[in-house]
Order: sequence, then C-alpha cells, then structure tokens
Amino acid sequence: MDIKRISEMEEDLNACTEATKALSEQLDRMDALREPMTRLFSYYGSSEWYEDREGEVPQGISAGVLSEDLVYDQIEAARDAAFRMLELAADILKNRI
Repeated sequence: MDIKRISEMEEDLNACTEATKALSEQLDRMDALREPMTRLFSYYGSSEWYEDREGEVPQGISAGVLSEDLVYDQIEAARDAAFRMLELAADILKNRI
C-alpha cells in the first residue's frame, strides 16, 4: 500500500469534485441566461439599438449596452467560452474516461 499515492489521489478526487460542482453550477447559470443572451445579442446592431443610441440617456442610467464594444466583446467572450467548453468536453470524453 502506497500511502503517498493514496493521499495524492485523494487530493485529485477532492479537486475534481469541487471543480465539477462549480462548473455544473456555472453551467446552470449560463443555461438560465439563454433567453436574455439571445435577446441581448439580437438587440445589438438592430434598428432598435441604433434608435436608442440616437437618444440622450438620462443621468444616472447605465447604458453600456449602447456602446459598440461592450456587447460585441460579450458576444466574443461567450463564443470563446463555448468553444473552450466544447474542447474540454471532447477531451474528457475521448481521453479521460
């Protein structure tokens, strides 16, 4: 019996368990955002978005959604995260189990 190996594997098990739980919780959060994300991404660059950009935003109202970069950057970040999830999922399914 190799106590050092057992201890290392126990640490690996605990790390995997924590990470899988956290990932599952984050996936639940992203899943709940499907509709809002679709709405936001459809709004960006639409005629309504251009119309809203022409108006003057009242003081104290956050309107980052009207910038050209913030929503675009979010679209790119969501795509990058989705590709990373696909790559990780493929690696886990092909090489780890």
